[in-house]
Amino acid sequence: MTDRHLSRRAALVAVAGIAAVPLVGCGNDETPDRKAPPGGTRKPDPTGPTNHTGQTGPAFAALERKYKAVLGVYAVDTGSGRTVVHRPDERFAYASTCKALIAGAVLKRNTLRQMERRIVFGPEVIEPHSPITEPRVGKGMSLRELCDATVRYSDNAAANLLFDELGGPAGLQKALRAIGDRVTRCDRYETELSAAVPGDLRDTSTARALAADLREYALGNVLPGDRRAVLVDWLKRNTTGDALIRAGAPEGWTVGDKTGSGGYGTRNDIAVVWPPGRAPIVLAALSKKDVEDAKPEDALIAEAAGVALGVFV
Repeated sequence: MTDRHLSRRAALVAVAGIAAVPLVGCGNDETPDRKAPPGGTRKPDPTGPTNHTGQTGPAFAALERKYKAVLGVYAVDTGSGRTVVHRPDERFAYASTCKALIAGAVLKRNTLRQMERRIVFGPEVIEPHSPITEPRVGKGMSLRELCDATVRYSDNAAANLLFDELGGPAGLQKALRAIGDRVTRCDRYETELSAAVPGDLRDTSTARALAADLREYALGNVLPGDRRAVLVDWLKRNTTGDALIRAGAPEGWTVGDKTGSGGYGTRNDIAVVWPPGRAPIVLAALSKKDVEDAKPEDALIAEAAGVALGVFV
């Protein structure tokens, strides 16, 4: 943690007096012995004819050429187990997609009553793109409000305040290890975590790992039903994703997502997609380029989502 974040954390004042509940089970990666809701939990990847890589590979490769980018895609139909993959295990900077996982980890630690605990913060916590927290300097926000700002508006100061609740980026990584993620690296706060410098492994993950993490929090039994419903509601009401996976989904399908963007043309989206009357599909679409100031491409993610979801129509 940098001196700036140490100073910022020292300035926080929690005024509601409700103590945070310790993170349970961080040293145990086994799924709780409870029946999972539809779509959960982390399972081995299917093989053979259920993997549609051969069907979609040329289309993804054409998108990479069209946008001069590299794509990582992982989609799984949680009902049938069918998958669509393209570079599913290549590392990408996850950028702000991690904010959905931060919110999930905070919900894991706190009951809904505890989520009303208020955090008061000063101007030193404000980062670029903090539209919800900036007007609340000196007034504070509840944990629930901070999560809402983090997921639905991608508010960077809110995300950093939630990082502090978890014990910093290392706390998020510990939470992800507890749900079976051995891949994702969590190293820095916003906005540094979105730098996306090629070859830097910090703050990176894969499409497969991020999809599995989102599935665990949004559809699995990591969270009790009431807290899982709150996370799903935030995802469905996200304000930043209309031009990404939502734009590529078939008409009438519901999307709950979390976007991310960063240096080197990084543009990402991770989502749960609900076709009418069917089990949900979990999709992660990640992209990067090799030029530092390259333009992130919303249309690339939308078109990649269209290819992946088209298999399940």
